[in-house]
Amino acid sequence: MIRILLIILVALLLGTGLALGLQYDLGYIRISLGNYLIETNFWIGLALLVLLVAASVLTINLFRRLRHGTGMVAGWLARSNERRARRRTTQGLLALAEGNWPRARKLLTSSAEHADTPLINYLAAAQASFESGDHEAVDELLRKAFESTPGSDMAVGITQAQLQLAGNRLEQALATLVRLRKQAPHHPFVLKLLKNTYVRLEDWRELSRLLPEIRKRNLMESEEQGDLERLVWQNLLQRAADECRRHSGEPSASLEPLTKLWDELPGFLRRDEHTIREYARLLADLGDEAQAETLLRKVLRNHWGDELVNLYGRVKGLKPDEQLLVAEQWLKDRPNNAELLLALGRLSLRNELWGKAREYFETSLRLRRSRETMAELSRLNAHMGEGENSVKLLMQGLVNDSGLPDLPMPKA
Repeated sequence: MIRILLIILVALLLGTGLALGLQYDLGYIRISLGNYLIETNFWIGLALLVLLVAASVLTINLFRRLRHGTGMVAGWLARSNERRARRRTTQGLLALAEGNWPRARKLLTSSAEHADTPLINYLAAAQASFESGDHEAVDELLRKAFESTPGSDMAVGITQAQLQLAGNRLEQALATLVRLRKQAPHHPFVLKLLKNTYVRLEDWRELSRLLPEIRKRNLMESEEQGDLERLVWQNLLQRAADECRRHSGEPSASLEPLTKLWDELPGFLRRDEHTIREYARLLADLGDEAQAETLLRKVLRNHWGDELVNLYGRVKGLKPDEQLLVAEQWLKDRPNNAELLLALGRLSLRNELWGKAREYFETSLRLRRSRETMAELSRLNAHMGEGENSVKLLMQGLVNDSGLPDLPMPKA
């Protein structure tokens, strides 16, 4: 209210002052512009000047409003593009999930430029191109993904390696993963992908160097890790044995590649029953049955295993009679172990104790109907002149292995 009164008061004062001023002749205003001469009353000139200033102010304000309005239009257009890009990105991801690869690639690629996260668009489009079989487009889209987002080298590289593995391009995947590991030596997912690549390439030596890091980072379940390490080192042992065979004709040939590799094995594998059996079997196959027998005897003294004792019955030690006596000592603690009785039968054969061997085989067979034991007893009976018993055992083994149903048969 007070403000309105003040405005009215100022207006009255200005009106009064203007009315009084018009009563006086204050002269005129003359403006010369080249050949033009403008003359006007002072009050009219003053009014024109005020109008000119007011018009200038209005023009400037109008110009500012137009410029601001242009920015608003540009902003509106930008927001409209972003909304459209988000919508097309969502549609592209849905198409990718539904397996519509061409549509997914088109939507994701076209909306990448205005998308909030162009990296996601390009990576997903690369996945769609891969599924379509267009590997050239995959490489191009991955390049755009890298260029679209600073610091995305790891994400792009991992995606590239996954697609290379899925496409069975193992050598390229290995090169990509080795490069990524140099950038991030302990990256968990890179280590996992590298492990999978080495397994598929059967590069057991490089995998043996990688496994300690995987174990240290707890990237695998303990059981799975143990199985993988067992697989790796057993393959390396086999390759070392193959190397020994290749040089078997040379004068200086030895079992050093195999025995040296055995010394490199992790401690838990040198106590593992399956790995010990594989190493002893390779030693025996390469002609060093005596070393295999010594190893098996030491292990069986503290760690019993049926597979180990089976192999013990197959190898020939330096002293077969002593080998038989050692095994018979084990029988005191394990009188009903069918595997040990089978091994004792074989050791008895090696010592030419035919009757004892047959007794051991028959006892083992009563405890467990084993095809292996039947074959041994059948072979022994045949050489002892008991062909009928030999054939009978062979027939029993054949019938048992054939899985025939239990049916009535005519009596002889």
